[in-house]
Amino acid sequence: MGTHRFLACVLLLGGVFLGASVLAQSSPTYGVGRTPTAEELRSLDISIGPDGAELPPGRGTPKEGAQLFTSKGCVGCHGANGTGGRAPELKSKDGPSVATWERGRILPVRAPFATTVWDYINRAMPLGREGTLKPDEVYALTAFLLNLNEVIPEDAVLDAQSLPKVKMPIGDDYASLPDWKPRTRRLKGYPY
Repeated sequence: MGTHRFLACVLLLGGVFLGASVLAQSSPTYGVGRTPTAEELRSLDISIGPDGAELPPGRGTPKEGAQLFTSKGCVGCHGANGTGGRAPELKSKDGPSVATWERGRILPVRAPFATTVWDYINRAMPLGREGTLKPDEVYALTAFLLNLNEVIPEDAVLDAQSLPKVKMPIGDDYASLPDWKPRTRRLKGYPY
């Protein structure tokens, strides 16, 4: 009698698993979501590479950027001239140096490429209104911050052609940073 019960349980469980499998394969779709169109995918592909090939038309100067820094409310978070606010400081006290990169504090100095600064401002600023700046405004703010940190001169004009040519203080030293593998400890002192 025990064997019959065992066989019945096996058949019953087998039937339950088979039924669940059939139900899972024939479950209805709920019409949630859809495949994005090619245009939608292109609109989300906003990464700017080091060569700046993806940069939009536009231009900006440090002087225009200084005015925008105040009028767009950047001073409210970053403080006057990029220091003293509650958000990260944007002006290096040491000037442009690799030592600043190693401390990992000042984006306009630690970024390996000027296009990285442009990309970050374009995507992440201003806080709460991300992505609302026009390309000219992003070029101007980038120029202001790079000039503030003595990376470019006061009379520089940044656009899609000149921005990728800006030599950042980190130079090629970013390439000498050690490789990091997932689930391993990060090296002390590196900002990634």
